Amino acid sequence: MPNSLMYAEDHFVVLETNQPEQILTAAELLAKLANILAETPNSDLPFDVQKIDSIPKQARYLLDTSCELDVGLGKYLQWYAVRLEK
Repeated sequence: MPNSLMYAEDHFVVLETNQPEQILTAAELLAKLANILAETPNSDLPFDVQKIDSIPKQARYLLDTSCELDVGLGKYLQWYAVRLEK
């Protein structure tokens, strides 16, 4: 039987334009995504995200279904689940 730790998404490595690699908890990444979404016009978001009615729900949707967000020309924001324990 597989260990449940194999599927835990408690920590994420975050890659961002002109920033060093960061390790964030799920709560920290949700807050970061919510801040970015609050500053981004809804029309600039992917269509599936535009349909969601609140920023916290949009952030959760992105965390659960994506690993990147278009944050502008020549910029990037990517996140990947990582396991800190073996």
